[in-house]
Amino acid sequence: MKSPDQKKRTMSSKGQRNHKQFGKWLCLVTAAIFLLFIVRFAYISIFKDVKNHDLSTAAVQRYTHSRIITAQRGNIYDDQGNLLARNTSKYTVYAVLDKNQKTMSGKPLYVTNKKRTAKVLAEYLDVSEKKIYKALTPKKKLYQVQFGTAGSNISVSKMEEIKARHLTGINFTKTPARQYPEGEFVRQLLGSTAVKTNSKTGQSKLVGQIGLEQYFDKQLRGRDGLKKSENDVYGYQLSDSPQKGHAVKNGDDIHLTLNNTVQHQLENLVTSADKSAKPSAMTAVVMEAKTGKIIAATQRPTMTSEKPAWTNALIQDTYEPGSTMKVIALASAIDSGNFNPNATYKSGTWEMGGGKITDWNTSGWGNITFREAFYRSSNVGFAHIEQNMGASTWMKYLKQFGFLKPTKVYGMSGESSGTTTFKGALEQANTSFGQGITVNTMQMMQAFTAVANNGKMMRPYIVNKVTNSKGETIKTVKPKQVGKPISSSAAKETRKYMQGVIYDKVGTGQLYKVKGYRIAGKTGTAQIGSANGYEQGSNNYIYSFVGFAPAKNPKYILYITMRKPTSTNGPAEKTMASITTPLIKTLLDKQKSKQAKKQGVVKVVNVVGKNVKDAQDILTKNHLQVTVIGDGKKIQQQSLSPGTRVVINNRIILVTSGKIKMPNINGWSQSDVSQLAQLLNLQVDSSGSGFATDQSIKENQTVKSGQQLTVKFEEK
Repeated sequence: MKSPDQKKRTMSSKGQRNHKQFGKWLCLVTAAIFLLFIVRFAYISIFKDVKNHDLSTAAVQRYTHSRIITAQRGNIYDDQGNLLARNTSKYTVYAVLDKNQKTMSGKPLYVTNKKRTAKVLAEYLDVSEKKIYKALTPKKKLYQVQFGTAGSNISVSKMEEIKARHLTGINFTKTPARQYPEGEFVRQLLGSTAVKTNSKTGQSKLVGQIGLEQYFDKQLRGRDGLKKSENDVYGYQLSDSPQKGHAVKNGDDIHLTLNNTVQHQLENLVTSADKSAKPSAMTAVVMEAKTGKIIAATQRPTMTSEKPAWTNALIQDTYEPGSTMKVIALASAIDSGNFNPNATYKSGTWEMGGGKITDWNTSGWGNITFREAFYRSSNVGFAHIEQNMGASTWMKYLKQFGFLKPTKVYGMSGESSGTTTFKGALEQANTSFGQGITVNTMQMMQAFTAVANNGKMMRPYIVNKVTNSKGETIKTVKPKQVGKPISSSAAKETRKYMQGVIYDKVGTGQLYKVKGYRIAGKTGTAQIGSANGYEQGSNNYIYSFVGFAPAKNPKYILYITMRKPTSTNGPAEKTMASITTPLIKTLLDKQKSKQAKKQGVVKVVNVVGKNVKDAQDILTKNHLQVTVIGDGKKIQQQSLSPGTRVVINNRIILVTSGKIKMPNINGWSQSDVSQLAQLLNLQVDSSGSGFATDQSIKENQTVKSGQQLTVKFEEK
């Protein structure tokens, strides 16, 4: 047996061995863990990846600063370089109510005087002081409040005015917006935009919704820029970090063919006619006959009317054109050899194809010639003409004139092609006088060019060119011939008969005569189709007129439509003549002026920014009549653009700052009055033609923006 001492030594030896064994395993485990860390760190260091997360990319993202540079949306201009659409900002006002919002020094950033705040805001917002105060004192505890639509879409100037009142706790949020300086000026063509916010970046930008804004949205928007730089942990850019990303590309600018002066005169005349006749809709277009260039166009209702319209009626709305289609039918019959002006027929009514065709004068005019059928606008006569041509020949001409298919006007989208069933002798005959077939305004304008331009049919165009943000032209739109549906001789003969509509004693267009000039034209009256046939009622028609000026060698085509006038202030033709007569006279007067001898023409210089006396001296030496408005010392605006060539003794209006008083406009031309109205933002209601003889705002009366000016014109 082992002694107690031996047992102790044995147990001590075993304990030492166990400690050594544990130590060895601990060292092995520690070494293994350490080795594992080394291997893992080596892997991460080499492959930069942890659980499928790329550490290299994450590090770059962590220390890379990205900044989006918003592209400026392009502008839209008229033919003289006047802005029609441009960028601006709108603001939404809000009030902070949380009393915890203070500056570092303890000054309040919340509304402190709610009564004063409500009173001041009521001066600027279209909402009562009582409602604003109620919003500022909610029953529930709120951080901040807004004031609905009344507190949104605030202009820059109004925002600055409110800020100047130093209302504690009143702040603004800024959003991009589009401004249309000319108001209703061709708004349906220009279209509109909406603000779209990127949910990822929070960036807000304008996106075209309708009209030119939508058609050219991509070009107008441009491309946002992106700047990337590597920063240190404190956010400072590293000196040796390269700049990355791409440069901003501002949007392109769109330049239209519209003539500012003609457009404004057309707008004023159409506005007066619209107020007088109160129709459900109107359109009016002025085009260069030989090129298809649209120099003025408008429609009613507008986007800002009591019952606004959101479509471009010139290309999206279709209608039965009525008797202005007889111009096309006559030209087709002449060209195909199926028109005998001296042959006769019985007018009034004609039963055919299981139905009856009736003249507007149901009792007719007895037996009359086909020449007189055109002058009198006889439906029965043109039913005979269509029958003489034959349905297939007539349809061939309709297609050659561009009907039943889109015109593809550059810049206009959503075009309606028009329709016709063209089945049966009755309906086929109806199309010859503009019933049973639908068209859009641009199709009619395109077809009229063939008659006005000796057979050459020109596509209408409203965009002149597109330029980039540097002013470089990247696209030019040139006149384009799209067909030759009739011969030159047929076109000239048709225009001869169109003169008979105006000047023959039985012609329907005698109200459209223009003193001093000979024009060609055609009137039209079309029934309005509905689900149950045609609408009934004395005024349930679409009235129209097309005029070529001058008649012999047309330079302009003017086409007007008026739907369902509700006023009884005389016949519809008188209302439309109140537009066409003064406008055609202005156009032809200007054409005559341009044909003046070279020594009788001067180039307008820029006097904006000069003092009044110097400006007057410069322009008077250039043989211009100078009218100065305002009591300021320096010129702020001038009616004639610099570089414009005008005939000597032409009037130029200069506007200064200060109080604006009405000048004596007795003897002024309609063009001069339109320019005055444009400069002073007046609403013109005119009557007659020629030169001004009476004005509602008397001489030396203070003029306010938006004020109505009624002017009476008479021939000298």
